[in-house]
Amino acid sequence: MIGWLGNAYLWVKAAHLVFVIFWMAGLFMLPRFLVYHQEAAPGSAEAALWVEREQKLRSIILTPAMLIVWVLGLALAAQLGLFSGVTGLGWLHTKLLLVLGLTGYHGYITGYSKKLAAGKQALTGRQLRLLNEVPGVAAAIIVVLAIVQPF
Repeated sequence: MIGWLGNAYLWVKAAHLVFVIFWMAGLFMLPRFLVYHQEAAPGSAEAALWVEREQKLRSIILTPAMLIVWVLGLALAAQLGLFSGVTGLGWLHTKLLLVLGLTGYHGYITGYSKKLAAGKQALTGRQLRLLNEVPGVAAAIIVVLAIVQPF
């Protein structure tokens, strides 16, 4: 594909997919960590370990991967003509809306991990387990949109 990315297009696309995998892994892991954290006795050594693990996951994997996904994804969207008024990109608009939703989910779940670290438990283990399903459903829809491009 020739465009402003030129021969780098496939490399950018591959890197985008790699960082999507990293981001999704983090989005699957953090709620599970939070379930275990909530089940640990408040103030215990185990709870402190979960706080440390959550912080490392957020700062080393989750947030950097999300930022790189956005940068590379917007570069790929520009390559497809998203910012040039190209028609027939309804699938991409929907995909971007879902990715924006995942970004909000990312913010919510990382914010909750910080609250939990401060001893403020607002969700039940069941609610956290249900929240853990959000990225899986979103990822399935996003993959279908990106591959099938139904509209």
